[in-house]
Amino acid sequence: MARLALKQLSDFGDFTNGTELSEIIKVTSNELHDSLSNIRLSPDGRHVHVILRGPAVGLVTLDKYERPPLAQNQKKLDLRLTRTVPIVDVLYLEHRSSGGDTAAVVYENGKAEFWKFQECKAGWRLLQTSDLCNSPRAKVVSVCACSNLIIWCEERAPSESTPALSSPKNKLRYCVCRRDFEVEDGAVSLGGVKIALHNNPKFTVVSSGEFVHLLPDVKGKPLVSIAKCFLSWSPRHDSFTVSATCKSTPLKKLSAHESDLKRLVTDCVGYLSTLEPPEICAFSPTACGGLLLLLDTGWVCLLQKDGTLRRVYKLADNCSAVRGAPISLCMYQDIIAVLFGQNLHLIDVNCGRKLEKMALKEEGLLYENRAERGAPHLLLETGLFAVVSRETGSRDCSSVLKQSGVSVESIHPGALLVEAVFEEACKYYQQRSLSSTQLTVDALKKGGRFQAPTSLASILRNYLSTGPRQKGAELAQNGGAGCASGVGQDKLTGSLEAELKALVSLEEVKGSLVRGSAKEVLAVCESLVEKEVARLLSASELDKDALRYLNSLFSVFPGQLWRAAQAALQLHCNGDGSLSSGAPPDVWKTVLSPAGSPSSPTCFSFTNGGPKHNHSLKGDYNANCTAKPTSASPPAALPVFEILCHSVFHFQPSWLPRFLELAQHQQQQHGSASLGLGLASSSSSSSSSWAFSGGRGGEAGDNVPLYKRALCVLSGLDPDRDRRQDLEVELMLVSGRPNAILQALRMLMAKRRWERVTQVAQKFCKQSPLLNKEIFTTLLCEVIHHRDLDPYLDLLWSLCPEELTVTTILNLVLKNLPSSNTPSSSFSASHSATTSRAPFADSHSAELTVGLLKPLLKKVLQRETKPSQRYADILHSPSFPPPPPPRHPAQPPRSISDPSRAFGDAQATDQQSSTNTTVHTACVAPPTDPV
Repeated sequence: MARLALKQLSDFGDFTNGTELSEIIKVTSNELHDSLSNIRLSPDGRHVHVILRGPAVGLVTLDKYERPPLAQNQKKLDLRLTRTVPIVDVLYLEHRSSGGDTAAVVYENGKAEFWKFQECKAGWRLLQTSDLCNSPRAKVVSVCACSNLIIWCEERAPSESTPALSSPKNKLRYCVCRRDFEVEDGAVSLGGVKIALHNNPKFTVVSSGEFVHLLPDVKGKPLVSIAKCFLSWSPRHDSFTVSATCKSTPLKKLSAHESDLKRLVTDCVGYLSTLEPPEICAFSPTACGGLLLLLDTGWVCLLQKDGTLRRVYKLADNCSAVRGAPISLCMYQDIIAVLFGQNLHLIDVNCGRKLEKMALKEEGLLYENRAERGAPHLLLETGLFAVVSRETGSRDCSSVLKQSGVSVESIHPGALLVEAVFEEACKYYQQRSLSSTQLTVDALKKGGRFQAPTSLASILRNYLSTGPRQKGAELAQNGGAGCASGVGQDKLTGSLEAELKALVSLEEVKGSLVRGSAKEVLAVCESLVEKEVARLLSASELDKDALRYLNSLFSVFPGQLWRAAQAALQLHCNGDGSLSSGAPPDVWKTVLSPAGSPSSPTCFSFTNGGPKHNHSLKGDYNANCTAKPTSASPPAALPVFEILCHSVFHFQPSWLPRFLELAQHQQQQHGSASLGLGLASSSSSSSSSWAFSGGRGGEAGDNVPLYKRALCVLSGLDPDRDRRQDLEVELMLVSGRPNAILQALRMLMAKRRWERVTQVAQKFCKQSPLLNKEIFTTLLCEVIHHRDLDPYLDLLWSLCPEELTVTTILNLVLKNLPSSNTPSSSFSASHSATTSRAPFADSHSAELTVGLLKPLLKKVLQRETKPSQRYADILHSPSFPPPPPPRHPAQPPRSISDPSRAFGDAQATDQQSSTNTTVHTACVAPPTDPV
């Protein structure tokens, strides 16, 4: 039984020209189908303006007088016979004085007439006529009033050099302008014209609160990709928000200092060209600065003032299929009214539940009455009406519907779940269908061809009616008895038990989110995010949809996701500062999954959360409020490892190197990839500069080292260059890769942190001979150019590899000596007072001397000339060669009868051979000490 009804407030008899309004609507309805969209009502409901579009242009006004006898001699605002230029719109201007309503009639040629209504005097009185536009050739296409501003979109006049009308450049010949105004007693003062936006397509400007929404032309599909977006402009904060009807979050937020639309969205054009956003069929401003949108897909959406586009309700009828039918929508506190044709839908904005559907006898127009904001008001051909309670006559529809038991708390989850089954089935079948016909829930229910959603809905309905415990008891009692169909249905129900429980619990969570307070909602979100993160990380493999879902969790709930990740990975900070994890290998396998192809973007600028680990609910709220992308680059799914690096950096920046170390340990332990320390194995990496993107630097897309992926995240996050470089150095050192270590060493030397340089050299020279040689060679070249390393020379000389010779060192020094034209770096002032000078060095000189190298050369020479047992007999050899052995005649071989003699002959022969070899070797002069 219907709980609401229409109550007639007026039959236009108490309005001037009331009898003409029905005739005007009927005549224009026959000639122009959307004639109701040309009717404007004042906020107090006392004035009705009808804009005549054709064949005769003009304006007809109906006024309601508090004292009807005064209406006989008042002046009417009738501009049918005196105007030939089409009227764009009628604006009701706000002003401080309460001397009557003020309206502005704006024409296409830029003229604006300001009228004032005074009931006790002459009715409507013309205050003044002004030119809004600077150019007389400009054409106004839409206009609105926001606070003390008049804002309009005008079409620039084409010039001789303008390209053809069909070219995309000609579609961007519009601009959005603004002028300040102030209504005084006898006139309206206007400020100068300011261009807010130019090089834009045709926009419809809509005022809502302190925001102005710029919507693309709804009469035709945009021909350029830049017209696929719409903008929300805040004149107070001087900022723009770029959004699209197919995305729930803004594409970009930026300052309004740049007025060229092409420059504002230059980094979104390529992304917009790939989108096919639904068209906007109807719109209506809300009192809180938002905007109601009805898309051609049938979805009623609410654009909130923060830029979030929320889907509220989907009409059964496809709006694109019935294009041209009158559509009107308006918001009344927490109820959305949609008048589609002759059907009035009342929808709860909080949960999207249709509260009531009323069938009207005629088409009409929804409007808002300032005195009764909670009741839907309609203008029909027969008069003005309001939606009231059928029993009590109350006009507060929200309270009436809640008292009648249709509140959010009393909605049974079964009905919603059954509808959700059919909606999900529509999406599934639509993807598999080759037909272009749009499937609807009604088609699935009535067609009879799709039995799966019907069966599943029946099972779900039965499950909800009996309950899981009762169903289990019935299964135990039935056992194997019953017909085959009953047994099959019980088997099916048993196999779906887990998923049915999940569906029911999900619906319960939705209900708790709608009913709960702010703290309860935060607690539910905390629990949900923790469960979802644990579920996703425990999956054997994440597909694109799951990865995109995890990214959305990170962007919306950064604080909750950080704590959920800590719980899923079981992270613990040990006493020595390292991190440990108790997570199973499958979780780490998901975390360390490859970053994807080299072409996939992995670096994005986010500023979610803050660099603190805050467990308080208030801290989470603040972190989530600031967790907005600073750039509206095309959204791409970050891999799991990159997401965790984001979280670690924002909430515990000092953990980032330790987290990388832990991840590399898990990677080596579980055999995901090898992190060998050989120089040759990583020679493909860049040693002079790091390309912070997956797949560059020689590695394939699936084999990008973890430290490079962490560096990629870091390079797009921290605006503080010094802190970012410190973290980059630590990440490179933690990686253990030779080229990364050398790069970190060079970065430390560039920052002149010599003590840290020597610590790194001393630590990593012990790991590999090749790395030891590279580090020593690098430091020796640095010593050649300046004297800042003098206090650490003893330590550096101790790192000299054994394979280096004096010749190699001297050649290296001579090769890297700075030329006389190259200015050498000055000696550090801090060192000049505290550091003792090396021998033979001038106190004001930064050049390398032999005295600086003497300890190194002496050490190497001592190592080269160290006595060896191999050459010990050289020191005792005679000055002359030994005499040749005596020659004996050849003797036939004989048998060895005397072993001692045979052994003596062999020993003599060996000694002679050894003597000859020693003499030959002694011919090479040993090196002498030149110092």
